[in-house]
Amino acid sequence: MGMTIAEKTQQLLEELSFFQDWQERYEYVISMGKKLSHMDDALKTPERTIKGCQSQVWLESKCEDGIMNYTADSDSLITKGMIALFVRVLDGHTPDEVLTADMSFIQETGLKEHLAPTRANALNLMATEMKKHALEANK
Repeated sequence: MGMTIAEKTQQLLEELSFFQDWQERYEYVISMGKKLSHMDDALKTPERTIKGCQSQVWLESKCEDGIMNYTADSDSLITKGMIALFVRVLDGHTPDEVLTADMSFIQETGLKEHLAPTRANALNLMATEMKKHALEANK
């Protein structure tokens, strides 16, 4: 059995806590975005765009055998890193687990204080959109 969402969240926060300087934390988030699985350009359609984000952000999900699988991309490195945080935590869990996941961990990363308000708002939009996909899969 894999880690729970809470365990993945804790692990992520521990990794981020190694970086005292927010600039280093930022670089780490960008590196996470670079490690995201490649998203086929054919999937980068308006229907998969997360509305309200300053950058282009695409989110695709599949629910296979009761497990959510997320694929995401962005035309901005930091935004791609931000969506990578959520993919890392939520991918591979049931729709119910995603829907009940505590997304407040994003506050604890310390990133929001160092992002422009529009980018900080994008974090909320990403979390909401990923939960919306889980809700659809649950029907």
